[in-house]
Amino acid sequence: MKVVIFAGGIGSRITEESHLRPKPMIEIGGKPILWHIMKIFSSHGFNEFIICLGYKGYMVKDYFFNYYMHNSDITIGLKDNSVEIHNSEAENMKITLVDTGQNTKTAGRLQRIKKYLDGEEFMLSYGDGVADIDLTALLAFHRSHGKMATVTAIQPAGRFGVLHMNHAGEVDIFNEKLQGDENWINGGFFVLKNDVFNYLPENADELMWEESALPILSADAQLMAYQHKGYWKCMDAMRDKIELEEQWDKGVPPWKIW
Repeated sequence: MKVVIFAGGIGSRITEESHLRPKPMIEIGGKPILWHIMKIFSSHGFNEFIICLGYKGYMVKDYFFNYYMHNSDITIGLKDNSVEIHNSEAENMKITLVDTGQNTKTAGRLQRIKKYLDGEEFMLSYGDGVADIDLTALLAFHRSHGKMATVTAIQPAGRFGVLHMNHAGEVDIFNEKLQGDENWINGGFFVLKNDVFNYLPENADELMWEESALPILSADAQLMAYQHKGYWKCMDAMRDKIELEEQWDKGVPPWKIW
């Protein structure tokens, strides 16, 4: 089964890093967050990827084109331009890198990679979110209900303390950073039948996948939610990168399931 990853956005809320590189190439523990996401999928046996490129996409191409060299010890003979490879750490992955346009929105990016799919079901996610999700269970859930689309639903931790006050302004309840509430949000990690392309126009460049196809799929009773109650984190801003780096440096990052 192929895995499609959106990796073309600018990352406007993490400009400290994204003015230099595409958001999915921002590093956590010396590796792009895109690599971490791919390792999550690979740990469950999903090793074939289609990466939707856009902003500074050449940097993603360069990283993977030279991946074998960058992750090996090498001896270079300058006189005869010879190269000897030692201790390679190459991954068992096949990656198709597709330029889907500088300003194309997510529905358009998905539409543009349709020709690289084989007509079967596929997975789809974003290039900035990690989780300790059981992808094998996700796929089993998707196949059990027979609907066209499955989205992973998560309950994110609140960023701020929650206050409840009486009429006089006295705080009678204080909860610091609640872990979710009754609301579930889109956490990515979709499983989709190929028929979802029927919900996209031929030219979908100006449409968001989340605002166009998903609401219609829901209205047609073709969208199911897989509830993930474990770890999930989206690298939306610099504070998120710092938090992910701190977790990696502790040696037990919760999304590292490989």
